[in-house]
Amino acid sequence: MTTVVPLAEAAARLRTDLGDHVLLAGEPGYDDASRPWNVLHEQRPLAVAVPSSDDEVAALVRAASAAGIRVAAQSTGHGSGALSGTDLSDVLLVSLRNMRGVTVDPDARVATVRGGSLWHDVLEAAAPHGLTGLHGSAGGISVAGYALSGGISFYGRRHGMGVNAVRGVRMVTADGELVTATADENPDLFWAVRGGSGAFGVVVSLDIDLLPYPDVFAGMMLWDAARAAEVGTAWLEWTATVPESVTTALRVMHFPPMPELPPFLRGRSVVLVDGALLEADADADALLARLRALQPEMDTFARIPAARMVDVHMDPPEPSPAVSATAMLQSLDAEAIAAFVAAAQRARPMMSEIRHVGGAIARRPEHAGAVGAVAGRYLLDSIAIVPAPGLRAPATEAVRAVVAALAPWHGDEIALTFIDDGVQDRRPGFRASARRLAQLKERFDPENMFAAGHPVA
Repeated sequence: MTTVVPLAEAAARLRTDLGDHVLLAGEPGYDDASRPWNVLHEQRPLAVAVPSSDDEVAALVRAASAAGIRVAAQSTGHGSGALSGTDLSDVLLVSLRNMRGVTVDPDARVATVRGGSLWHDVLEAAAPHGLTGLHGSAGGISVAGYALSGGISFYGRRHGMGVNAVRGVRMVTADGELVTATADENPDLFWAVRGGSGAFGVVVSLDIDLLPYPDVFAGMMLWDAARAAEVGTAWLEWTATVPESVTTALRVMHFPPMPELPPFLRGRSVVLVDGALLEADADADALLARLRALQPEMDTFARIPAARMVDVHMDPPEPSPAVSATAMLQSLDAEAIAAFVAAAQRARPMMSEIRHVGGAIARRPEHAGAVGAVAGRYLLDSIAIVPAPGLRAPATEAVRAVVAALAPWHGDEIALTFIDDGVQDRRPGFRASARRLAQLKERFDPENMFAAGHPVA
């Protein structure tokens, strides 16, 4: 790959080596295959392929290497924003969307997950065994992209980051070989991919630990946004008292008057508290009493099947054009909540959220890889839908305004899975692991074949 090959020649060689297994720009199916979940980010790679097997992935990587081009892997394209700062004109995009499937070992409480699988797939397979996963707030996100970049769950304050549940990966490396990486086999690669993710190869499957929860106590409370400061202050004080079994978020949301929205949200601004309590019903009710004293107009907290936890946060179920901004917060006080509420009301992005983290999320376990914890007691995130391309600039300004309003409380680290642009510096996400990651990148991918949303060098 040290020789620069003209792109037309590289494309022709891909066609010769791969035939109909690769799609070039302008060909039927190219646009659909290269379209990410966040449709705001247009991806125009040199070519795109949608393999169905591990061997096909290996053949694609070998063909890309022979053609002198790079490789970027995606499962759902949720991380396309992070990749948007990368030039894809010399990249073969490998979409793993056809590589879905989950096998559960209920005795070991481990799931073997193919590289394109979604969290919905894991939850559906695990539920009959009374198990669930350390998933995020949406079921349509890929397991590999979420877990190998960190992963913050509503079970996280007790069980830590999703990346620490990964017990092994099977991947195609830069030499086109299928390898297994675990604590005992290729341990350096296993350390690197748990945080370095797509920078080290194409992950075709992974083994993850499952959690013994057939059901959980979870839900949301909702008030009119006029009470955001009152609710926010009470929630902040409450989070200082709850055990690590409780992980919740405070959100200020602004909804357009769209007929497809439920009446209680249509055209309204609201403040919500949602999340999960890994407690018995009576104990959960006792913990929630302080928030219920604020008399929410809606309260759905109750015992629910664990597979329904991904519905609680109401993340958009379909591809959407959006921009976001994020920061970790070391601590919060009443002044910070006032600044947050004022910015969320003034800038009016669709959603501004402060998630209570800390606990096990901030503690790095001994077996961790490159990313194993993220410091800070709270996580700030703001998202704006962009219904038309001309509204991208004001939407970006809105989400950044919310994050900037809490600048005095920002921490030194970031949560990689919440980054959705190609501009933000990723180094605070790797912290002390950055140097070793760069060294291992040189060892395992010396020609920088793999283009990752979160570059490690």
